[in-house]
Amino acid sequence: MTELDCMLIANPNGKAWEFALEIYKTLKKKSEKFHINEMHVQKFRDNEVKTKIKDNVRQKKCFFIHDSSKNPSEWFLELLLVNETLKNSSAYEVNDILPYLKFSRQDRKDESRVPISARVVADCISQYASRVITADVHSPQIQGFYRIPFDNLYTSPVIMSHLKNNHPEILENLVIMSPDAGGADRAKSFAKRMGTEYFVIGYKYRKTAGEVTEFKLLGDVNEKNVLIIDDMIDSGNSLVEASKKAKEHGSKKVYAYATHGLFSENAKEKLTKEFDRIFVSNSIPQQNYENIESVSLVDLFSEAIYRTNEGLSLSELFR
Repeated sequence: MTELDCMLIANPNGKAWEFALEIYKTLKKKSEKFHINEMHVQKFRDNEVKTKIKDNVRQKKCFFIHDSSKNPSEWFLELLLVNETLKNSSAYEVNDILPYLKFSRQDRKDESRVPISARVVADCISQYASRVITADVHSPQIQGFYRIPFDNLYTSPVIMSHLKNNHPEILENLVIMSPDAGGADRAKSFAKRMGTEYFVIGYKYRKTAGEVTEFKLLGDVNEKNVLIIDDMIDSGNSLVEASKKAKEHGSKKVYAYATHGLFSENAKEKLTKEFDRIFVSNSIPQQNYENIESVSLVDLFSEAIYRTNEGLSLSELFR
């Protein structure tokens, strides 16, 4: 079979364009098969949306790099329209690159008469796309909702490398902490990769979504640096409570890393007052803000796209 050209597709007017360009530059050094293409969004007077791909994609392996900063409704609609556009334009493959997979928190019925939104998204994407590549999805079990290959990239090697190269002082006498029991496996895995078996779990109780009413700590943080690991920061309330509790128990300095920085409402203001430093990836494009440091996932996604195209193992990235 003749080798097919690979097309990276992104919206030049969106916040993911720079991310896509950096991936393209990285991939172009590896292979001449990679090209970049533009996706444009037109809105009618009533805000109805129309998507258009600028250049020919017929018999191309297409990788659509979506903008995670869009509100969930626009993100979902544009994703489906682009997927249908590519499939209807005879693309050989449609690979969705979704740095932050929205609706992943709604992976089950937590009360009566509500949808399992993660499954709705999975059903719709599976209708058109050939594959999904994302990072640190909130609920890994939703991979079972998809009828197509689903690659969940782990960002722990990226942040560990960043800390070792730029903030080695943080690693001294370090404890990894999960802000809740649900993230215990993530924290344990991170601690192993960091070379320490020691980690702490927080227990939180919520009466309403986003509001922590009780927080307890399981483990010892006295006279230690604490790095709290989570998959996302939304309101920031859980992290603030976790940091306060760690300080009450004698921690020296408290840091946080979350893959996806949503930062709703005044989350940044609350968090920067409480933490010595916060790290987030650029899965959602971030603006500079005091004490919040963005860590690039360009190399991770570039290598994942390259390996996917070449039929190489992705698990090798995390060994």
